[in-house]
Amino acid sequence: MQFVVLGWPDDEPTLRLDYRRFAYAGKFVMSSTGKAVVVDRWDTRSVPSSEYDRGVVAATAFNADRTDASTLWIRYVTVRGDRKGETLGPQLCAFVADAARGEGYETVKIAVNNPFAYEALHKAGFSWTGETTGIAELVLERPADTHAVRTREEYQAGLDRYRDRDLEDPESAFLTGRENADPPALVIGSDSDSDSDFIGVVSNADTGR
Repeated sequence: MQFVVLGWPDDEPTLRLDYRRFAYAGKFVMSSTGKAVVVDRWDTRSVPSSEYDRGVVAATAFNADRTDASTLWIRYVTVRGDRKGETLGPQLCAFVADAARGEGYETVKIAVNNPFAYEALHKAGFSWTGETTGIAELVLERPADTHAVRTREEYQAGLDRYRDRDLEDPESAFLTGRENADPPALVIGSDSDSDSDFIGVVSNADTGR
């Protein structure tokens, strides 16, 4: 696998994902956010294609905070349907956070609205800030280029917010299974200690955009 920054927000990259295989596919066509992807293999034949960008198995979109240029917000994370359960989402978020330091960002944030996403972001080194936004979304953050200090108390406090809601059976069962648990183990991002390859920033010209 290879982790690729297609462009930062000012680069206005776009990405054509197959809506039948990716949630939020329409959000990635817009050029107002930066984009990063995980691909099985990066070459001139995999991205782009005449219809959809091929080879992509996970993608994320992000933009700078409107009032704090040192903060990057991850807005959307999507994993191809047949590749879910491989921790690609957490790995990609960790990769983006690590790469953000080189762009001058100091903090990376994300708002999540379900316990599965909350768990995934803890794997990526984020922790709950104690804040909520939007429609009961919990705001998580981590310093760029390192993981946050995660504690059982902080982790469980966020899970308790979900336990107070009327949830479907899978979510309720998950929360029951995480009672009194420590935060999950960190995933390895795409860096020199990983088995994955880091491609770096690919310009719009390189992707045919």
